Amino acid sequence: MIYRSKAPLRIGLAGGGTDVSPYSDEFGGAILNATLSLYAHASIEPTGGDDIIVQALDRNEVETYPWATSLPINGKLDLLKGVYNRIQKDYGIKPSGFKLSTFVDAPAGSGLGTSSTLVVAIIGAFMEMLKLPLGDYDIAHYAYDIERNDLQLSGGKQDQYAATFGGVNFMEFYGNDKVIVNPLRIRQEYLNELENNLVLYYTATSRESATIIKEQQSNVQQKNVASVDAMHQLKEQSRMMKEALLRGRLHEIGQILDYGFEQKKLMAKSITNNLIDDIYTAAKAAGASGGKISGAGGGGFMTFYCPGNNRHKVIEALLKFGGEVKNYHITQVGLTTWTTQWDSYTY
Repeated sequence: MIYRSKAPLRIGLAGGGTDVSPYSDEFGGAILNATLSLYAHASIEPTGGDDIIVQALDRNEVETYPWATSLPINGKLDLLKGVYNRIQKDYGIKPSGFKLSTFVDAPAGSGLGTSSTLVVAIIGAFMEMLKLPLGDYDIAHYAYDIERNDLQLSGGKQDQYAATFGGVNFMEFYGNDKVIVNPLRIRQEYLNELENNLVLYYTATSRESATIIKEQQSNVQQKNVASVDAMHQLKEQSRMMKEALLRGRLHEIGQILDYGFEQKKLMAKSITNNLIDDIYTAAKAAGASGGKISGAGGGGFMTFYCPGNNRHKVIEALLKFGGEVKNYHITQVGLTTWTTQWDSYTY
């Protein structure tokens, strides 16, 4: 018996950063994002032994521990162990060995919400195994609580909710961890055009998002006027993006992205760098009408809107920087779990 799950990664289209405390607590945040056909995967396989094995297949990392109710948080596969520790504490898992395996379809630190999405996927695998009666809001908040409180990792709130709910969503964030997910009913022809025109480009660099997020948080705490005003503008950008998508004004998307990118750079100095600026300039010169850096910034994926038939010219310009264009589809389904009867120990 193997208990499996997968949760989709996401691209943020507008409002990025306004889901991070203390801004969201004080002013309220708003983000528009869409999930992709790129996933975080998790599976739990009972072994019949006495050990707990945790492994990240995409990173060739594995840790083995004698069965225990709590595994050490020591910088090695902490997301996997952190979820296990919390599930064990809240629901209890019988003392029997198992193997928890994960892999993600995008590199860590790439700006598509990989860490939070992985936590959601791991929770999903344990839900499948233990038959836990958790709803979508419960799962997303649970993942957020494990990351931010149990593991003390910096970050916002959007990734957990995007991974759990799936689809194109307008999300609102308030104090006391209140989140409202508004699924957008966008006409399929608009989604088709959005997919066709949005190029997802991996810069072949990663970044430590916690450093950027802490700078952003500090700017809010110190009432940095330029930074806080930029976040206000990004919140408004998310509403502009929502209206453009719902009304089919796709010709406005590039300009909305471009406006947001200029505002986002004011939130923290480390959000951009010379390479990112050069890539952005080259993409616009090749025909992109706007774009953005994914996630906290500093590296990872960038997204560009390429109207008309400019997509291939933009891709040609981007590839000169040594990165990779990633193929994807916008998916409407969030966290998915299932059980397979296949038993590797009988083969």
